[in-house]
Amino acid sequence: MRILLVYPEMPDTFYAMKHFMEVVDKKAAYPPLGLLTVAAMLPVQWEKKLADLNVAPLSDEDLHWADYVFLSAMNVQEESAGEIIRRCNAGGVKIVAGGTLFTHEHYRFPGVDYFVLNEAEITLPLFLADLANGNPQPIYQSKEFADVTTSPLPMLELVDKSQYLYDIVQYSRGCPYMCDFCDVTALLGRRPRTKTPGQIIAELEAINNDEHTQLVLFADDNLIGNKRILKAELLPALIAWRKRVQPSFYFATQLTINLADDEELMQMLIDAGFRHIFIGIETPSEESLKVSHKTQNLKKNMLHSIHELHGKGFIISGGFIVGFDTDDETIFKRQIQFIQESGIPLPIVNILKAPPGTDLYRRIKIEGRLSKPFAFTEGDTNIVPVMDPQVLYRGFIEVINHIYTPEGSYRRLKNFFATYRFPQNTLK
Repeated sequence: MRILLVYPEMPDTFYAMKHFMEVVDKKAAYPPLGLLTVAAMLPVQWEKKLADLNVAPLSDEDLHWADYVFLSAMNVQEESAGEIIRRCNAGGVKIVAGGTLFTHEHYRFPGVDYFVLNEAEITLPLFLADLANGNPQPIYQSKEFADVTTSPLPMLELVDKSQYLYDIVQYSRGCPYMCDFCDVTALLGRRPRTKTPGQIIAELEAINNDEHTQLVLFADDNLIGNKRILKAELLPALIAWRKRVQPSFYFATQLTINLADDEELMQMLIDAGFRHIFIGIETPSEESLKVSHKTQNLKKNMLHSIHELHGKGFIISGGFIVGFDTDDETIFKRQIQFIQESGIPLPIVNILKAPPGTDLYRRIKIEGRLSKPFAFTEGDTNIVPVMDPQVLYRGFIEVINHIYTPEGSYRRLKNFFATYRFPQNTLK
């Protein structure tokens, strides 16, 4: 059996960092970890190839070679995924599809032969067993959550790692918070499930065999979702591994702003090699934080927390949103002022969207305010906003134009360097 694992192209959004990739002479930010994990779950005797369309176009030769295309996609990749489906249908290649794009709205993709949805550790073995018996079903779903301690070592040999800025691992799935616009809990649950430290060290050892890698992304939705286990298990193992084997490895991840409330955890993360962190700040408006259930950002001085994190040696990418129901026309200047005072080097601003499966999506649908199918397009939304749509769009553009001008960037970076402290070398 010949399996072509296909990862669609990311559109030219902030998250793809395409222009930055050109500067650093890379094709993409990181490899498709989900597909590499799926590849490791397939029968050993099957032939496997990876086609990451962010690195190279999908060739007709590869499609003709394949018995099956395994397609994994996020919502942001829908346009490219649709084109892949059309090409496979035209060439008579059967498609097995999974990932967040298909999990909530698989019915929108009639060109897919088999859907293997939710977490592959549960649904993929069921599909493979039925395929071996000659009776594969069109849809495999599960309401259970996978035991990630059974997840295999990703099949890294399928990847040319010289094409990527980061390598990638994942320690946990799930998040304890219930932000109403986020689909993480709908997809992966509220109880963070973690791999063992041994699994992560094994993945890092596999990465360490490649001379190209010094930056590794922990692709967790919230690395500090279970602080107790993180502090007791993973971080001591990472600190010891870096000290013993590879002190030049540095890590990036996503987490929540309440990290700043835990001095011990901040220092352990720094000692373990974490430097670049993404945090969903969202808005300086307490009303909007309350209505979106962003409880972890409430009852604190977020500017102070950000400066505390800078002072420890973290470089922050911050997510910001405009267009909450409680926002009025003052929110745009408030966002500009907050972003500039924060000194966050990499602010990412977007208009509120309602992804399928979220509490926000269900509420907006009940209210009759869904304007179109969900698409992760910058500067657009699938919500009919409370604010006048033209005012919202103009205000969004005002924020973008202000913070990304040379003058705006200079003032913000000046504030960053006023609070940032380079972390001390603790690996002695």
